[in-house]
Formats: sequence, C-alpha cells, structure tokens
Amino acid sequence: MSNLKSTVPNSTVTRDVRMLDKDTDNIYESVVVISKRANQISSALKEELGNKLSEFATSNDNLEEVFENREQIEISKYYERLPKPTLIATQEFLDDRVYFRNPSKENN
Repeated sequence: MSNLKSTVPNSTVTRDVRMLDKDTDNIYESVVVISKRANQISSALKEELGNKLSEFATSNDNLEEVFENREQIEISKYYERLPKPTLIATQEFLDDRVYFRNPSKENN
C-alpha cells in the first residue's frame, strides 16, 4: 500500500464511463467489481491502521490523563492523506490489475 500515493489521484477524477465496461461489457458489473475491490482495500487499510495504532493503546481510561502522541498523530494524518479506496480500486480496475470472474457467465 505504500506506493499508492504516486499512482492514484487523491481527489475526484472525471472518467469516461465507456472505459469502465471494456472488460465486462456491462457498466453495472464493472461497478460491482470496483465496489468489492474498494471494500477489500478499505478493510486492509483499516486493519493496517488499527495494528499501528494499537501500539499506542493504554489500559488507563482516565479522561484527565489524555495526552498527544506526536507519532500517533503523524500515522493518522498519513492514512487520512491516502487516496480513497474507491479511487484506488477504480484505477486498479482500469489498469487490469483486478482479478474477477462471473460464475453465471462461466456456465454458458
């Protein structure tokens, strides 16, 4: 996930919808594939962030003793600046880096 910043735009991108259905011949099927991949990416990023932030977890839940950990803040800011999972998934789909199959089409 570390090379995402250089290859995926970090903001909204206008796309030619006809490019999305070039592999599936169905825009809705393409959107489902991209959506499922975005969910996978989101889950992986959430788990990765959770693992990194768990190092800073304390067993003390006293609100009076809340303190800022600079490293924890930097890690959080890094993940906030990453491209959104939908942008990553769409770019992967357009670059033919997403494996997908449709079982209903395989039976025909």
